Amino acid sequence: MRLFQLDRIGDRPRLTEADCPAPAVGEVRVRIAACGLNFADLLTIEGRYQEHPPLPATLGMELAGTVDALGEGVDPGLLGTRVAVFAGSGGLAEAGCFPATRCLPLPETMSFIEAAGFQIAYGTSHVALSHKARLAPGETLLVTGAAGGVGLTAVEIGKAMGATVIACARGADRLEVAREAGADHLIDSDAGDLRAAVLALGGADVVYDPVGGPLFAEAMRTCRPDGRLLAIGFASGEVPQIKANHLLVKNLSVIGLYWGGYLAFRPEVLTDSLATLFRWHAEGRLHPHVSHVLPLERAAEGLELLRQRKATGKVVIAMH
Repeated sequence: MRLFQLDRIGDRPRLTEADCPAPAVGEVRVRIAACGLNFADLLTIEGRYQEHPPLPATLGMELAGTVDALGEGVDPGLLGTRVAVFAGSGGLAEAGCFPATRCLPLPETMSFIEAAGFQIAYGTSHVALSHKARLAPGETLLVTGAAGGVGLTAVEIGKAMGATVIACARGADRLEVAREAGADHLIDSDAGDLRAAVLALGGADVVYDPVGGPLFAEAMRTCRPDGRLLAIGFASGEVPQIKANHLLVKNLSVIGLYWGGYLAFRPEVLTDSLATLFRWHAEGRLHPHVSHVLPLERAAEGLELLRQRKATGKVVIAMH
């Protein structure tokens, strides 16, 4: 089988071949159809992600495919099942072995391409907005990086939860993608003075920020009293430093979220959230946006699209 492998931190990953693996106790083997790319894949290559898979490592954090072999102790009913898997690594390959407990059967309404990029982006936004920020109907949500992989899902989910959504993104084309996802108001991040633009709309109750850097500080100044700021990631490459006295004056809360971290101590938060999201998708309430589908031999190109912020929504690698 072919796989996209990182040999050493900082090296360029390479397409190589290996024998198809056999599942261990409690595992299934998945014939992988598609793998979603994430900004975290870039951080893993650079050694800057919070988790460090043992090297050499097959990249690709989330995938979808069909179970084609079972390890000892696994429910025989899983054989032949279409599943999505949040694996952490191993997705950019034609097959892989993963714990059966990580496999989520797919609704008939969801394609492999949609499923491959669904869990992390939609899961992050739903847990952030519902479980962490307690976004309520009628509140105003500001989303920065609103045309990116997670930002676009925050726009869509915020709208589904009954919020007024302000989308901030770079350029008219990216803002149009956010508008199509349900954004009520659009702000070009290159236009300057985000604070004035949001305050003119009444301010934000919740800020969803996957960008970090100076934009986080600017977004914080848009908050109404008792506002909540979600620190989702740092696509700008700069981790913002927060002045606690600014939080105090307006009774603000800054809330961090590492979606995958819940697997270690409260996995039911993720499973309950994903059950809701799969139901919403089946009901036609969610419409995953995939801007690029590329073959495995062009995985490096897909990662570069993320690095240069040339993608909207998700970039997905299709194995065949």
